[in-house]
Amino acid sequence: MTHNTDALVALPQKIPFDVPLALQNGQTLPRFDLMVETYGSLNADKSNAVLICHALSGNHHVAGRYRPEDKYPGWWDSMVGPGKPVDTNRFFVVGLNNLGGCHGSTGPLSINPETREEYGADFPVVTVKDWVKSQALLADHFGITQWAAIIGGSLGGMQALQWAIDFPERVRHALVIASSTRLSAQNIAFNDVARQAIITDPDFHDGHYRRHNTIPRRGLRIARMMGHITYLAEQGLGKKFGRNMHSNGYQYGYDVEFEVESYLRYQGDKFAERFDANTYLRMTKALDYFAPAAEFGNDLVAALKTTQAKFFVASFSTDWRFAPARSRALVKHLVRAGKHVQYIEVESHHGHDAFLMADEPYIRAVRAYMNNVAKECAHD
Repeated sequence: MTHNTDALVALPQKIPFDVPLALQNGQTLPRFDLMVETYGSLNADKSNAVLICHALSGNHHVAGRYRPEDKYPGWWDSMVGPGKPVDTNRFFVVGLNNLGGCHGSTGPLSINPETREEYGADFPVVTVKDWVKSQALLADHFGITQWAAIIGGSLGGMQALQWAIDFPERVRHALVIASSTRLSAQNIAFNDVARQAIITDPDFHDGHYRRHNTIPRRGLRIARMMGHITYLAEQGLGKKFGRNMHSNGYQYGYDVEFEVESYLRYQGDKFAERFDANTYLRMTKALDYFAPAAEFGNDLVAALKTTQAKFFVASFSTDWRFAPARSRALVKHLVRAGKHVQYIEVESHHGHDAFLMADEPYIRAVRAYMNNVAKECAHD
């Protein structure tokens, strides 16, 4: 099974699952699709498979380009590809768009088989546990009994951790990057403000905005602008924009005057045209609800004792959304649970978005770790 090993031309595929999926909230999806991209070759014993889990606004397009002339590659092209830390000449890499997404997997934009109309607001709220359950079925589809590694940043790291707890025998290595074992009150508050911006937009129409041929553009734009600020570091913003003026001096009004305002409005406008508001709401709820120790009496050490994977944990010095203290706490709990863990805290001015960047110490650390994983696969 060979895919995209040299030029890494991305080839998406939609995989149908004609089986019901019971969700954590008690509802059941009668069937579902997952949009997937794969890179590299699956070896004979299928021991070199790596799953990449995306964060809030990510999708299946992890690396490569659909056409050579495409302006931008996949969202983690700095990490995944031939000769890169997750080397597609050595690994079979799987990226997917999670359930509830808006890039081809079953979600609010999909047709509800029971009503023959778009789900819209009727699509259920899904959780990290639900995603992991659907990803396990995806692994079955490829005949993968155990992942060599599961890797994710932010919300993606939460999925890697949940995998190690829910399917311990199916994960050899879990790379949890710029993540946390649960959201802080501040993070939940940020998410709720973002949701309120969307829900109170007059064009929201209780989540059925597409029936009215509109989208809650203003609310989604504001939600993205606010979220984007939290993903960046003050140092990074200052270095990039400072107090540089976009206009010729103060205008004493409310249009764009500073470069940072122009940047945020551009990001908000771009996001509002490519992302679905109902998906955004559900992704933020999945973040809020993440609590892998809940089934263990909120004893994280007890939850981690069930795992069999080795762990790589990384954090970034200026990430205040998922601060290094959160990763250090996970490391301490893993040590108390008697688990093998490597930890790196990277100096970076990129804030939370640093997990998407190519800071050399970070790239070097992941490369070294994944090189050892590849050697394991070669000896299996």
